Amino acid sequence: MRNPVVVKVMAVLATVLLISVVLARIGWLVDERQVYQHEAVDSVQQSYAGAQTLMGPVLQRQCVEEWEVVQGSRTEVARRGFALQAVPAELVASTKTQADARYRGLFKVNGYNARLELQARWPQLAVLQPRAENAGGRVSCQAPTVWVAVSDPRGLRSARIELAGRTLELQPGTGHKTWKDGLHAGLPAAPADGGALELNVTLDLVGTAELAVVPAARSVQWTLAADWPHPSFGGRFLPVTREVRDDGFDARWSVSALASNAAQIVEQAGGEKPRLGSLDTLAVTFTDPVNPYVLADRAIKYGLLFVVLTFAAVALAETLARRRVRRVHPVQYALVGLALALFFLLLLALSEQLPFAAAYGLAAAACVLLLGSYGRHMLGGVRDGWLFGAGMALLYGLLYLLLLREQTALLVGSLGLFAALAAVMLLTRRLDWYRLGAAPAAPEV
Repeated sequence: MRNPVVVKVMAVLATVLLISVVLARIGWLVDERQVYQHEAVDSVQQSYAGAQTLMGPVLQRQCVEEWEVVQGSRTEVARRGFALQAVPAELVASTKTQADARYRGLFKVNGYNARLELQARWPQLAVLQPRAENAGGRVSCQAPTVWVAVSDPRGLRSARIELAGRTLELQPGTGHKTWKDGLHAGLPAAPADGGALELNVTLDLVGTAELAVVPAARSVQWTLAADWPHPSFGGRFLPVTREVRDDGFDARWSVSALASNAAQIVEQAGGEKPRLGSLDTLAVTFTDPVNPYVLADRAIKYGLLFVVLTFAAVALAETLARRRVRRVHPVQYALVGLALALFFLLLLALSEQLPFAAAYGLAAAACVLLLGSYGRHMLGGVRDGWLFGAGMALLYGLLYLLLLREQTALLVGSLGLFAALAAVMLLTRRLDWYRLGAAPAAPEV
């Protein structure tokens, strides 16, 4: 005859396997919602504006060199076109941003409105004076222009470039061979050799998720003030000072040409140049730390552990209090496991409608009340039901702590598991496991 304890253990293990399949399916649902969220971000970026990277202002001068080449008895005129670039010696940028969230259905996309004020100074412009590279070459150049490049020009709401109190007429596009998106303006006259130049640029720019500046100057100072309280600083250089508050943040970058080759790359004439996003940048991403799908995905990873700990607690109650606690049927184990799995589905659904903390509290409260009420009848007593509900509340509280403390989640989880194992070992230290698993003796005839 089969040992009933072994049969029950096998049934409970099968129940755990079934619940793990349910949790995996809920996990797939979270993945699907994350895909929909990414599609929503792409949709907003296609119809609004994407992440913005700014470079400039940069002076540019288009030139043509002509020289004579003797081919046998004929003399031909050869011609080459080239562009001269001059980055500022000093660039001081000041930026203020305001959050402007966009939505696609249930999905939120972090957008922003930015006001950028740029002050650029060139103490001398010898680099814009052309030189012939061929014997007898004659060089002619157009009037210089100033250009500012952006990664997504659809985000340009307004722009102004001032030279000595005069507002320049702006044209779309940069006129650059590689970085074409942006704007440019013609300067009133060709700069004289050794002359100085100062420009003030004001841009109203919108974008999503990220704002970056290419340090295309000998010295760059960038200050940024934003009303977003969750910045993630990236790019190749972190800010030298930053202050993050509950209502926003302030940051300041300081970069010289000794640390970045962006200015050198921009001034190199001819050849293939990298795309704007691959240059050195000073960047900030407007992140949302309470992303419901990321947190729900992290929570589900602890789902199976939840089920095992709960089943272990119920089995321990059965084993240590045989006379007072009812025998728990495998079907009851399955119902408790399904209630635990349903918590994660409730959490996902509620977090799309409510702040994550409120969604978690409602889902946890509903499951604790359900399990506590059911535990009263499953374990055969009001006291046991209350204890079971209190234990579930403790588990949900521990899970919430793990979700919030991302950097210390491993430590908190390890200490919690160690405490649970220590409690089981302490409570079962006098238990005779051989007698528990032995088959009942056959009745005497």
